[in-house]
Amino acid sequence: MPINVPVLPGLVVKDIRQIDFVALKAAGYRGAVFDKDNCITLPHRDTIVPDIQEAWDECRKTFGEGNVLIVSNSAGTSLDPGGIQPAYSCIAAIRTYFSSLRYPIRDEELIIVGDRIFTDIVMANRMRDLADTPKLLRAALVSRHEHHDPVVEEKLTSQISWRGPLPVWTTHVWKKDSTLMRWCEQKLVDVVRHWSGVSNDASDSDRFVKEIPLRDTKSAERHPLTTLISKFKAATGK
Repeated sequence: MPINVPVLPGLVVKDIRQIDFVALKAAGYRGAVFDKDNCITLPHRDTIVPDIQEAWDECRKTFGEGNVLIVSNSAGTSLDPGGIQPAYSCIAAIRTYFSSLRYPIRDEELIIVGDRIFTDIVMANRMRDLADTPKLLRAALVSRHEHHDPVVEEKLTSQISWRGPLPVWTTHVWKKDSTLMRWCEQKLVDVVRHWSGVSNDASDSDRFVKEIPLRDTKSAERHPLTTLISKFKAATGK
């Protein structure tokens, strides 16, 4: 039976251009939290990457500017050189902010978007909690007394639902950093998916993913000099 694992994202996209914010809003999500560095900006920069500006504007228009929050944890700084510690202080800050709004937003109405598994995705999953803890306890007790009867266990645990933010993992980085750590994160996700029975195939969350137009993909990956050469060749017919 699949279990909840803190490192697993609920949605995987290349970058935020693939996120269908309108579909998320229609599904009941009302706010968004974004990690900053290498998710929506270059590392240690304060401006949105031009390639995703349109998607960023769409997000703010869909949810409302006050319902979109940018956070940055200590990963990659002198406080956390390896980038492996989730900033739990961010959880309190996020909850404080969204609960202070005129129309408060609950954890389960949020999406949390980031490029790091060990920080962003783990933090989002740590914000999840059981909708009905007594049912879990009851399931554990019955399972124990029924000698792990799979029918009884499945019936009871199927009533348990998780609530909390939707963790969204962006796999593209705008500037390479922590390459080994990112490789380890990807491998860990693959192992945990296999171990927990979570498939890589299309899931219900895929309805929140849209394709990036080919021209935009090429634009994001193409070096400015390469673009200039291509334009010169097009103009000269060479």
